[in-house]
Amino acid sequence: MRTVSSIFAMFSFSLLIAQNGTIMKKTVIPPEIVRVAFEKENPGKTAVWYEEYVGDDNDEIRYEAKYNVNNTTKALAIYDNLGNMKAYELQIPLSKLPPKAQTYLKKNYPAKAIKEITVMVDNKNKTTYEVGVEKDSKFYDVVFDKNGKFDVSIEKN
Repeated sequence: MRTVSSIFAMFSFSLLIAQNGTIMKKTVIPPEIVRVAFEKENPGKTAVWYEEYVGDDNDEIRYEAKYNVNNTTKALAIYDNLGNMKAYELQIPLSKLPPKAQTYLKKNYPAKAIKEITVMVDNKNKTTYEVGVEKDSKFYDVVFDKNGKFDVSIEKN
């Protein structure tokens, strides 16, 4: 009986994990205070908005504005429900990464493994660089500090 219970628990847990990985964000219309804050910081830009619940108990709402800075550059601005910007992420070319980060990437990944590069600034003005790479059929975010020093590699699903 214990074996059957264990198998059932593992099966149920695997279904929950699989469900979590397939959740798609729905587009939303943000509260006016959030939209006005975005328009003030990004005049003339049109965003596609998503909402996400974060925090220890998923009780804090965040609004994500994805938009094009120009024809080749995309950005993401994240706001709380009061219109305070929590983070800003901007696509950048490899040449805009700090030299230390470029050296690390060239040493550890082939050029074709690099899929996207962004600079992120949080609400405390902390800058980090995130490089999306594919290695062994898995996708990773390789994170560097503002000076290009390697910080962490996080596997994404």
